[in-house]
Amino acid sequence: MLNDSPSINKLRWIMSELRDPETGCPWDIKQTFTSIIPHTIEEAYEVVDAIENQDFSELEKELGDLLFQVVFYSQLGKEVKRFDFDSVVASICEKLIRRHPHVFSDQDLSTDAEIKANWENEKAKERQEKNSDEKVSILADIPKSLPALSQAAKIQKRCSHVGFDWHDINDVFAKIEEEVEEVKEELHRDPQALAEELGDLMFAVVNLCRHANQDPENLLRKANQKFTKRFHGVEQQVEKSNQPFDKHSLEELERYWQNVKQTEKL
Repeated sequence: MLNDSPSINKLRWIMSELRDPETGCPWDIKQTFTSIIPHTIEEAYEVVDAIENQDFSELEKELGDLLFQVVFYSQLGKEVKRFDFDSVVASICEKLIRRHPHVFSDQDLSTDAEIKANWENEKAKERQEKNSDEKVSILADIPKSLPALSQAAKIQKRCSHVGFDWHDINDVFAKIEEEVEEVKEELHRDPQALAEELGDLMFAVVNLCRHANQDPENLLRKANQKFTKRFHGVEQQVEKSNQPFDKHSLEELERYWQNVKQTEKL
C-alpha cells in the first residue's frame, strides 16, 4: 500500500498503521474519541479560513486534514467494534437519498420552502425513531457544543418549522426594541438581571439575522474581521504620530478610524 496511488483506501491503511499498537505512532495510538475533538474543531475552522481568504491551494490541504479526522474517528469506531468507515459512508448515503426524494424518487418538491419543510420533517422522524418510546421535543439533539449564535439560530429554526415564529419582520424589530428598553432599565440596577436581558437582546438579534436569511455566526465573524482590519489601520496612524495610544484623545482616535473607513471607499 505504501507505494500505491493516493486513494481513500490508502488513507485508511495509513490510519490503521498509525494506530498499530506495536509499530504505530505513539501519539496516534494514545488518542481517543474525546482527545481529538479539539483538533477536529480546529481543522473545521481552518477550512472556513481558507474559503474566506479564497486560498484554494490551502483549502485543498485543509480539506484533507478534515477528511483525516473522519477517517480517525472511523478507525476508533472499528477498534471498539461500533462502526467503521464503510458504515459511516453507508449511513450518509442512505440519509442523503432519503432526504432528497425530489432528486432520487418521483416526489415533487419544486420550491425552496417545500424542500426545507421536507428536510425538517425527515429530521424530526429521525429524532423520534431514536426515542421511539417517548415523545421527543422538537429542540432535541441540538448540540450543546455549538457556538452560541449558531445554537440560537438552530433553536429558532426548529421552532419556526412548527409555526412558533413571527411572520412579519417588523415584529422582530419591535422585539429588539423591547429588549433594548429592558436592558436600559437594568443597566444600573441588578447585574444578574442585566446579564439576562443582554442575552435576550442577543437572541432577538439572531432572530433578525435568521429572518433576513443571514447566518449570525458568519455575520459576526466577518464583523470581527472588518473591525480588526480597520483597527490595524488606526494603529498605523498612531505609530505615524510618534505618540502612544494613551496620549491620544478619543476624538483623535475616532478621526483615525474615520480616515480608515474613507480609505476603504477609494
